[in-house]
Amino acid sequence: MHPVLSAQLAEAARVLPEPVRQYYAGGAGDQLTVGEAEQAWWQVRLRPRVLRDVSRIDTGLDLFGVRLKTPVLTGPTAAHGLAHPDGEIATARGTASAGSLLVLSSRSSRPLEQVPVGPWWFQAYVLCDRQLTLELAVRAAAAGAGAVVLTGDTPYLGDRPGATRIDLHGAAPPGSEQDPSAGLEVIDQLRTATGLPVLVKGVLRGDDADACLSAGAAGVVVSNHGGRQLDRAVATAAALAEVAAVVAGRGPVLVDGGIRSGLDVLCALALGADAVLLGRPILWALAAGGAAGVEQCLRALTDDLAAGMGLAGASSLARVTSDLVERHH
Repeated sequence: MHPVLSAQLAEAARVLPEPVRQYYAGGAGDQLTVGEAEQAWWQVRLRPRVLRDVSRIDTGLDLFGVRLKTPVLTGPTAAHGLAHPDGEIATARGTASAGSLLVLSSRSSRPLEQVPVGPWWFQAYVLCDRQLTLELAVRAAAAGAGAVVLTGDTPYLGDRPGATRIDLHGAAPPGSEQDPSAGLEVIDQLRTATGLPVLVKGVLRGDDADACLSAGAAGVVVSNHGGRQLDRAVATAAALAEVAAVVAGRGPVLVDGGIRSGLDVLCALALGADAVLLGRPILWALAAGGAAGVEQCLRALTDDLAAGMGLAGASSLARVTSDLVERHH
């Protein structure tokens, strides 16, 4: 873990009420998937190139026509107001200051119209009330969202010990529960309603990635929901290469789960990701330092990535290719 992230984690543990800390940190079942997330990246080894011109390192990239300074993005996590009084507003400010992009959770503490500062996407669940699902996404599009990230791995909530201690929303209105009958048709429904590209989050299989793209998705997010849904789900570091090979440039591939250093980011990019999403580290950063903490977190991993790229002989993200990594068992 990068020293900045380690310090922020320690400070967050000091300032957060224990039920909130447990809610953010906890996972499903025996938390096997949570425990494996970071270690899975350690199984990837780098094969650096030598005598390459790395006098200039460029970590920038374009996503759906938006230029970003970093492939380290802020992923969707719920209830930032539990971590800091300014909640998602502080998260958005810190993300924008780092030249990054925010994926705003539909479980945000603040109305989505209040949050945007820089580039952002909207994360959506498929609710039993399908019209409500579409209305939320249309609101996001009207507020300036650049894409919709459809969470596909939550037909039901996973068994999360300790999570029931946190009441995020009080009594949920009818129809706001996740819809277990949802299928691939939702992708086109969201795309048609909003006019935005739709990425599907929660993909761990190549055949699922292909099905989503064939149904109209513009990209995928390799994710196991931070180990909070299905315990024993495969680590994202292990699933990424298969998914990226199937996508094969048809759209961006993002990945989250256990990424705690710039070298983790470098390995993810070499395995086929276009960008990575941070979940829990952003929450710890927010709790520890508000908007400035979020910016510090994102910049620390971006700087660490740039250092790793230089030592690996890759001057730009386009030069971070699969031949830079191998599996270590």
